[in-house]
Amino acid sequence: MTVHHLNQLLLVCSVVLLVAVAAVRISSRSGLPSLLVYLGIGVLMGQDGIGGIHFNSAEVTQVMGYAALVVILAEGGLGTKWKEIRPVLPSASVLATVGVAISVGVTAAGAHYLVGLEWRQALIIGAVVSSTDAAAVFSVLRKIPLPARVTGTLEAESGFNDAPVVILVVAFSTAGPVEHWYVLLAEIALELAIGAALGLAVGWFGAWGLRHVALPASGLYPIAVMAIAVTAYAAGALAHGSGFLAVYLAAMVLGNAKLPHWPATRGFAEGLGWIAQIGMFVVLGLLVTPHELGDDVWPALVIGLVLTMVARPLSVIGSLAPFRVPWPEQILMSWAGLRGAVPIILATIPMVNGVDASRRIFNIVFVLVVVYTLVQGPTLPWLARTLRLGEKGEAADLGIESAPLERLQGHLLSVSVPEGSRMHGVEVNELRLPPGAAVTLVVREEKSFVPLPTTVLRRGDELLVVATDPVRDAAERRLRAVAHGGKLADWLGTDGDRR
Repeated sequence: MTVHHLNQLLLVCSVVLLVAVAAVRISSRSGLPSLLVYLGIGVLMGQDGIGGIHFNSAEVTQVMGYAALVVILAEGGLGTKWKEIRPVLPSASVLATVGVAISVGVTAAGAHYLVGLEWRQALIIGAVVSSTDAAAVFSVLRKIPLPARVTGTLEAESGFNDAPVVILVVAFSTAGPVEHWYVLLAEIALELAIGAALGLAVGWFGAWGLRHVALPASGLYPIAVMAIAVTAYAAGALAHGSGFLAVYLAAMVLGNAKLPHWPATRGFAEGLGWIAQIGMFVVLGLLVTPHELGDDVWPALVIGLVLTMVARPLSVIGSLAPFRVPWPEQILMSWAGLRGAVPIILATIPMVNGVDASRRIFNIVFVLVVVYTLVQGPTLPWLARTLRLGEKGEAADLGIESAPLERLQGHLLSVSVPEGSRMHGVEVNELRLPPGAAVTLVVREEKSFVPLPTTVLRRGDELLVVATDPVRDAAERRLRAVAHGGKLADWLGTDGDRR
């Protein structure tokens, strides 16, 4: 590669990133996960699109996909609040293991008997599409306040179920006869145990080291945190354990360890996560050859119907039966089993291993993910409101009272977060108040505490915000903007200072 080629590559990559960032606005307004937009960019750049790029390397796609998944799982683990998933950890763990087994079996049976695929191919498809995507789910539901049990279960499930699914897909894609089920279960249990042990150990030692070693620059802490998370993945994989489970657990330990310069670390990890998602989806779109998809649309629709209407509900009901989860929540979690990048990446494994009809498997999975995301994505908010698990209508306005602090040349704003406010679920640092304004106290359930930058605001909270005179109006406008637009206040044009 010459410098001229490098200049061309940088131009193309930067334009793709800018288009992808702008696509967030489109996806947020339409209610569709942004993954579809990113996949579309890749398809347009491919050999059947306007870009005309010929790319057919499943090996490169698999390697890039694995690397992107490591970053995405690390970012997800850093943002996982232990206090929120701890109550639902048993149910989420069962859903990510027993639920996966039920989903694989039912989906594979449908693929074999209804579509006519051989059992190995049917089992591969059943395993590939059994992994849910938290990013896809919450990009649709971020504006709908849901019970903590629902969000916690879905988040933990999506973080845990990648590991057993990867093990199953690799086992089914290996040449030779598939091992007896009890041998396969023992291997899965061993790999999960190794991955969990290494992930927790690396996360704990990493957090201990970062708390006791003063780095010379704040910008080194985000780099160190991501390096520790990636170390957990590599150690787990090299030890023949589940690297994906290891990186998620290590990142979760780090994310709940109260490390120095945590807001900067979260911002850095979130940015890397977005880059990983965009790059991964674009490459997956490049690998697809649209004119070859025609014959696989009908099988994809049939298998997707079995997965969505039979396999996923049975896996949820069978897994959550011992935990007495209310039926409305089970219905929502059944419909919220969105598939994203993980199934498409896993579909490259049989291609790399030379499994018969592996290209057809990839095409079926691609069509299934796209079609059923289009169907499920926009209907999730409606279903949540229908089941009375979300607030209906527009977000309620904030109640803000202002008391001047004359000698201090400032104002004390008393902010009430009402039911229906989209400030629910927003972290304090995500308010992005102007310099000179800060949230100094939160009153929740008759208890007051000084919030951290990562404190998540909830419905019914009372906030005390101190603002200097010059920024008092700007601070109030910003609070009202977040109350109506949530985290996407700037994108949706509700930020009074920026539209």
